[in-house]
Amino acid sequence: MNEIVRKTQAAATDTSLDPQDWSAFRALAHRMLDETIDGIANIRARPVWQPIPDDARAAFKADVPREASDLADVYREFVEHVAPYATGNVHPGFMGWVHGGGTAVGMLAEMLAAGLNANLGGRDHMPIEVERQIVDWMRRLFAFPESASGIFVTGTSMANLMAVLVARTSALGTLARQYGIGNDGALLTAYTSRAAHGCISRAMDIAGLGTDALRKIDVDADHRIDVAALRAQIAVDREVGFKPFLVVASAGTVDIGAIDDLKAVAELCREEGIWFHVDGAFGALAILAPELAPLLGGIELADSIALDFHKWGQVPYDAGFLLVRDGEQHWQAFAQPAAYLSREARGLAAGTVWPCDLGPDLSRGFRALKTWFTLKTFGTDRLGTVIARSCALAKYLEARVLAEPRLELLAPVNLNIVCFRYRANDTVNREIVADVQESGIAAPSSTTLDGKFAIRAAIVNHRTDETDIDALIAAVLDFGARRVGEGVIEVEAPPLAAQ
Repeated sequence: MNEIVRKTQAAATDTSLDPQDWSAFRALAHRMLDETIDGIANIRARPVWQPIPDDARAAFKADVPREASDLADVYREFVEHVAPYATGNVHPGFMGWVHGGGTAVGMLAEMLAAGLNANLGGRDHMPIEVERQIVDWMRRLFAFPESASGIFVTGTSMANLMAVLVARTSALGTLARQYGIGNDGALLTAYTSRAAHGCISRAMDIAGLGTDALRKIDVDADHRIDVAALRAQIAVDREVGFKPFLVVASAGTVDIGAIDDLKAVAELCREEGIWFHVDGAFGALAILAPELAPLLGGIELADSIALDFHKWGQVPYDAGFLLVRDGEQHWQAFAQPAAYLSREARGLAAGTVWPCDLGPDLSRGFRALKTWFTLKTFGTDRLGTVIARSCALAKYLEARVLAEPRLELLAPVNLNIVCFRYRANDTVNREIVADVQESGIAAPSSTTLDGKFAIRAAIVNHRTDETDIDALIAAVLDFGARRVGEGVIEVEAPPLAAQ
């Protein structure tokens, strides 16, 4: 018997993936943590972004690693070939896309979540209660009823898709999940503005309704959905036999951060009996800032809201979220009985509604913990101040652009996004964006507004301040002058009022 025990223990030692030397592992783990914290604390000493050199890219063309490697060697590869060439959104000079900067607190919470290795698909354990706590907080913030439900997802693209599926089930009934959308489903039409995020079209595609069933409504002078045009299109569609079932309003459009007239859209949806969804990827969290929250008037009337904590909430990626007013309808859209998911009166399988009943994922990470740590550690008041500050910095950038004759503002500044350009043609401005990115000084992105190529600065990172704005302006002017100075393209003359 002793020999059997000895062999069993030996086999366990051979197959376990735990460290053989916990002391050495602990020392290396502390070094990794210290160096990561140093990287965040000293982030301004690094370029925002830098191109990936050929040798770093080549290092990731290696064959499948059949043999074991020392952890220290693997970490060295990370330090040399991965960390220096990340997106750069931790840096305060990152203003390209709407990416949050994350926090050291969130990083630690992610580490703790990994240590628990919890699967939040279901069952009765405390990590799910943490997620339910945040669902309750979101209900209160957006004045939703207690019957509302919510769930963490990868991001707003997934949350918007799920909202389309809930609205589809609400319109067609649960039998459509079994038999397909049928003839009635083929008549469903949805509506959003031309400025809405492209994931709405993708959601219609994935939901089996087709992108042609999404009517893209024109926007007004403020880049908000034209509610009169929306009403007219719904009437036309009903007249010819279509069945309008969903309107997606934007709380912070992707190009310039415009917020649709949510109250007007909500009233129209109630009159027409249409599901009202708000894509609030980053803008919905303006609810945390008292000076910005009034811009979201009407969001409390939504049937569902999608948002990302990893944007203005500064939670490390990824932490998307869907909130649904009618929790029963949310459940009906996704719940699926299975013997291996049966619920019991007691034990680990106790409970009724599990997260897997509210979305497509059964295996789910503990995204809620880093969000819970962020909200608990900083509080919503401080996070609201950070959000308001980013909008104030956008106004500062707007003022810098308006004061500089060589620059042109291309859109109103609604929240935290500023679209402008050097007074030259699209080719020059396109090169300026790449030049600034490759310099490591700042990382703007680009878009096209009214046929013009725009330099787009989205100020999301809580570390960003006026010096980063000034650095961006200086870099754009410097590279713009160089490009125009090449003599290939003439600079555009500013209007007389700006001279």
